[in-house]
Amino acid sequence: MKQKIKQILSHYDKKRINSKDLIPSAVLVPLFYAHGEFHLLFTERSGKVNFHQGEACFPGGIRQLGDASLISTALREAEEEIGLARKDVEFLGELDDAVTVTSGCVISPFVAFIPYPYPFNPNPDEVQQIFSIPISALMDRRNFSQEYATINEQIFPVYFYEYAGHTIWGATAYIVRQFVELLQQKSL
Repeated sequence: MKQKIKQILSHYDKKRINSKDLIPSAVLVPLFYAHGEFHLLFTERSGKVNFHQGEACFPGGIRQLGDASLISTALREAEEEIGLARKDVEFLGELDDAVTVTSGCVISPFVAFIPYPYPFNPNPDEVQQIFSIPISALMDRRNFSQEYATINEQIFPVYFYEYAGHTIWGATAYIVRQFVELLQQKSL
């Protein structure tokens, strides 16, 4: 399945959002194999961060001046937040850019395969906990819901995934939904 995902993403034409009004940022979408199936890894943000306290998300953050590229941003942030070494990350491809309304960021998601089990070292200033969700659970429509929100007089869909006491919503759910839909369209 890992090779199939890499193949799907290598042929996918990523939609980029270029806006001087949005802050460039990136996330790593970590994928691993355990207990007979593939999982996505998430973090729950601590109450000490500036934005999105307590929310489920992927490791990532705002591009810094020293970052050579947005994938460098995602890798640096994953190392800082959860102790995931760059050498242990196998890049599989990119998903569409996503926008966060509250923090004004444009997020570039990078899907990567990581080893598991892994000696994660979460930074308590940024991460409350690390958890994972099987891809099969994310594909199960019973764990998905959609609402609508009006922002600046425009109506936007808001996605939610509920699983094992975790709620994924906002830009993270947007990224998950795109990933799941790509997998379902290509019927892995």
